[in-house]
Amino acid sequence: MAIVKAKKAGRVAVKVAHSIIDFTVLTIILLLVAFAAYAIWDSDQVYQAADAAQYAVYKPSTEDSISFAELQTINPEVFSWLTVYGTKIDYPITQGTDNMKYVNTNAKGAYSLSGSIFLDYMNDKDFQDFNSILYGHHMEKQAMFGELGLFSGKRFFDSRVYGNLYYGGKDHGLEFFAFIKTDAYDAGIFSPNVQGREAQQKYLNNLLAKAMYTRDIGVTTDDHILLLTTCSTEATNGRDLLVARITNECYGDAFKTEEKSDATEQASVDQQFGFWGRIPLWLRMVLPVLLFIVLIYIFRRNRVKR
Repeated sequence: MAIVKAKKAGRVAVKVAHSIIDFTVLTIILLLVAFAAYAIWDSDQVYQAADAAQYAVYKPSTEDSISFAELQTINPEVFSWLTVYGTKIDYPITQGTDNMKYVNTNAKGAYSLSGSIFLDYMNDKDFQDFNSILYGHHMEKQAMFGELGLFSGKRFFDSRVYGNLYYGGKDHGLEFFAFIKTDAYDAGIFSPNVQGREAQQKYLNNLLAKAMYTRDIGVTTDDHILLLTTCSTEATNGRDLLVARITNECYGDAFKTEEKSDATEQASVDQQFGFWGRIPLWLRMVLPVLLFIVLIYIFRRNRVKR
């Protein structure tokens, strides 16, 4: 009798242990699925916040600069606007008292992982320094400076020559003449506001010598040049730089009239983000749930067999 009771108690203990294990496993799976769904949602929110469309309403124009003034009211450290024709780089520019603030602060002054496009704190806001440096995050979905790396393609570099820089209440032209790949510790490049003709000529020669591609537009030390820089995905501490001359002459955006003909090239650009990045958000949210259901089904079938 005692043996029978012992066996029965043993079976009960085993069932209780199985139940505890089952509950623990299911809880862990559910938590993982919930975390995956949240991570997908959170990632999408970051990219949406970095989308240039979020700031389009504030973009200054020759007809109306009131909207830009409204953005400056929200954040007085916004002072300029950058547009690179043929890309989605179309953002307000900020400048802090150091180069850390706008790494994780958006143009409205709120915390954001995507940060802002910002001018080196050692540069003057009037862009009268010989060389000025703009920083921005490298992000997928062509957000912020995520497209700078595409200039490593000869065709992409050759077809995108101009841009626009708004500051001081009016537009100025940008002529892109060099694309460079270097590292974050290249002091010969990351030295804003180089002074003295000899030092400036040496700096310019260094830029051209290190450039992957150049365009001969006759840049001299009498010009003011602008460097757009971001992280490179090809190397640890790697940096991509697109270099322009700032001009008083403004250039038309030829890509506005070539949207249809440019569709094929833009489509090929999107492919760099992989299969997962092209799946709609709603489907990416549903997939973890479906996976959870499948796992529950398999788990229960195994429990019945036992």
